[in-house]
Amino acid sequence: MKPSKPQPPATFEDKFFLYLLLFVSAAFVWLLSPFYGAVFWAGVMAILFYAVYAWFLRLLPGRFNSAALLTLTIILLLVILPLSLVSAMLVQEANLLFSNLQTEKASFSRYLQDFYALLPEWVHGLLARFGLTDMALIQERLSSGLSRASQFLATQALGIGQNTFEFLVSFCIMLYVLFFFLRDGASLVARMNRQLPLQAHVKRDLAGKFTTVIRATVKGNIAVAMMQGALGGLIFWLLDIHAPVLWGTVMAFLSLVPAVGAALVWLPVAVYFLVTGQFFEGVVLAAFGVLVIGLVDNLMRPLLVGKDTKMPDYLVLLSTIGGMALFGLNGFVIGPVIAAMFMAAWDLFAISRDGLSASQANESASEDRPD
Repeated sequence: MKPSKPQPPATFEDKFFLYLLLFVSAAFVWLLSPFYGAVFWAGVMAILFYAVYAWFLRLLPGRFNSAALLTLTIILLLVILPLSLVSAMLVQEANLLFSNLQTEKASFSRYLQDFYALLPEWVHGLLARFGLTDMALIQERLSSGLSRASQFLATQALGIGQNTFEFLVSFCIMLYVLFFFLRDGASLVARMNRQLPLQAHVKRDLAGKFTTVIRATVKGNIAVAMMQGALGGLIFWLLDIHAPVLWGTVMAFLSLVPAVGAALVWLPVAVYFLVTGQFFEGVVLAAFGVLVIGLVDNLMRPLLVGKDTKMPDYLVLLSTIGGMALFGLNGFVIGPVIAAMFMAAWDLFAISRDGLSASQANESASEDRPD
């Protein structure tokens, strides 16, 4: 292996051009920041559906615009239209649920007292140990919490109504950018590879890790969350539990956060059924939650994500929660991507420092990984 030639010292013009490059890049990112969500999701959808675009392009050789438009139509029919219908049903059920809670506070208080009276004595003792026996205080706190939740939802609904135009603009921008990401994606990736000041194998590994994590996060996490939410909503509808779409959506959302899961919704309901004497509903819901909803994650996630691309559970949890705290709903994808790129960059740094090849590094990591 020949030693690399010494690089000449950087001139003033080189340093000035580097600072100029950093400045215009930061200014460009700042310019696009109002629509970062639209651009980000356009990139995510382009990565997920690029295989569909390539399939259409094989059917229609040379007709890049037609293939991109057909792929965009598939995305609208299979993703955006169902999400719009579910969102409309969700808003309707949420409004009905919270209006009922506001008008039936007396019934809610009676249900709470009946539920407490049916609990066994050892549960009463456990609640007394934590100071949770004052039913009036608990009712007041629950009512206050429900009132704040309803006010929050009302505020958010008002904000969505006031920002409808902004949402439509962002949505149209996403579709517009998605079209060009599909059509010109290969050339854009090739241009980025030429312009990044990194070695070829580093760029290849980072790009592969990025696309792998995007696909794993969206295909794995969202698919599992949608499946668990759909199953939870189905069993709630079959058991005639009010607002099944709302609770199914809540279960899907909780499924996105590791170590939390949909059991936070269906388990209290199953316990309520069992305590109040509705043994059939309680047993059916508990069995369905454990044997069906609970196993979806264990069965589907390895198939959709794969063992080699899965990060440690604690890192997924921290990156997901931290991403959502910083970036909102987009953060459940952005957070794990940042964490995965962090791990990949440091792995590549260790490889270059130790002079190992990628295969040797992978063998060393597999030997150090516990069974």
